[in-house]
Amino acid sequence: MNQVYISIGSNLDRSRYINQAVQSLDELFAPMDISPVYESEAFGFEGDDFYNLVVAFKTDLPLEKLHQTLRQIEDANGRDRTAPKFSARTLDLDILTFGEHINHQKPFDVPRDEITKMAFVLKPLFDIAADAIHPELNQSYQTLWQAYDQTKQPLTLIEFQYT
Repeated sequence: MNQVYISIGSNLDRSRYINQAVQSLDELFAPMDISPVYESEAFGFEGDDFYNLVVAFKTDLPLEKLHQTLRQIEDANGRDRTAPKFSARTLDLDILTFGEHINHQKPFDVPRDEITKMAFVLKPLFDIAADAIHPELNQSYQTLWQAYDQTKQPLTLIEFQYT
């Protein structure tokens, strides 16, 4: 079994799609740890603010099958794959880490470099896995968050209601 961390983001009908993503993942992978939800500005394009969070669970699925499963959840929730990479989206599910695996061959970029570059990824990861160790950097997420310039990408904690 691999410990997996998945980032979830949405900036279109955010509450609806975050709820649907968490419900779909919970049905497949419970039990899960779920971080708080944060609101952040769109990155790389002009658009509505995103809701972001991270979930953690264990799975015996191979990396390829997990990736395929996440894409199916995105597609079932109206993800437009013809849109530019940096654009509004109903749902974005990214594998942040997959056990101790290191693979930077597309489409399986794990661990994702966004972990150390984006507050909306690192902060929720820190919230649920502060003592876990980044598989490539060999540092805890607590250490990485404490070293991160927390002023460069403001986050707003959302009192999120799951339905």
